[in-house]
Amino acid sequence: MAPSDDAGRPLVDPSVLDRLRDELADDEGYCTVFVSNFIDYLPVRIGKLRVALTTGDLPGAVDAVLSIKTSSQMVGAERLAGLAIDLERSIREDSPRKEPSVSLPQLAADYLRPISLCCSQTLHRLESQRSAGAKR
Repeated sequence: MAPSDDAGRPLVDPSVLDRLRDELADDEGYCTVFVSNFIDYLPVRIGKLRVALTTGDLPGAVDAVLSIKTSSQMVGAERLAGLAIDLERSIREDSPRKEPSVSLPQLAADYLRPISLCCSQTLHRLESQRSAGAKR
């Protein structure tokens, strides 16, 4: 299954971060630190996913895609979370039927480019928002 066209999803949903700020009673800037950590670690998470998929490491692929999905959902990176959900579904559907050393590299060919592009766009948007917030 190829990645779905998530162009209808927002790249970043600011209401998610607003809700997180409210839940944390964010007087200390925890939300800003959380978003900064997401920005810093997302390339590492994508790298782990790339290695796991291209080497046929099923447990590593599941762990990496769940990490991307969950952290993306927490900062409102809806489009990236949607791609991770699609990939997770494909991994879970393919793994019982096909050898991971064959199926995961094929999923890498299908998913890594759109995920990497969305990752770059998401990071750019979050960094812009972070810079705009710092200037206020």
